[in-house]
Amino acid sequence: MTKSAWNPVVLWSKPEAERAGTPLLVLFHGYLANEEDLMGLADYLPSDFTIASVRAPQPSGPGYTWFPLMSDADYSVDAVVDSVGDVAAWLDTVRDNHTSVSLLGFSMGMAVATTLMRHRPQDFAAVVGLSGFVVPSQDNPFFHDDELQPGGLQFFWGRDQADPVIDAPRIEYTHAWLNAHTALTKILYSNMGHGINMQELGHVKEFLVHTVLRAGTRAN
Repeated sequence: MTKSAWNPVVLWSKPEAERAGTPLLVLFHGYLANEEDLMGLADYLPSDFTIASVRAPQPSGPGYTWFPLMSDADYSVDAVVDSVGDVAAWLDTVRDNHTSVSLLGFSMGMAVATTLMRHRPQDFAAVVGLSGFVVPSQDNPFFHDDELQPGGLQFFWGRDQADPVIDAPRIEYTHAWLNAHTALTKILYSNMGHGINMQELGHVKEFLVHTVLRAGTRAN
């Protein structure tokens, strides 16, 4: 049986008539949240972007999840690949309307964003990861890590050193992987916990202006 195309619930910052020719920023929420969770960030990000906040596919508790938690018995890299493969297929239906595509993921959403960029290393202008992590590929062919080089794709990683949710082994793996495969901007924030604060949003805005908007102007 052929798998049907995924048609996600998406919140957009601009009406359809105003999206063409704009850079696209896609938001991926965390575990048990939904597409509304990160849309409040839109007012603090560059208005040049069309922002699309996507709902994860699997209902879970009060919200949704992209894949099982890594600590769950039913977690697998294949589950991550199935979910992110659907995201990639959906993105193919909208990306041609935009001058570039960038990604922003919070918590588990950072795992989605990084898996997507590892699947399509040449497709994205910049990636932002907030209080999240990178999943080990376990040599799954979906991941094209060999096409990502240190100093290449611009990546912003913000977190609190005392984040109570993302454990030390995942942080250590993520830090090593990002250093080896991206042009990493890493900033730590005190007293933020597993969340996002205004200082971080200011840094994310500066990062996107510098790496996407100004870079696009220079390229033209």
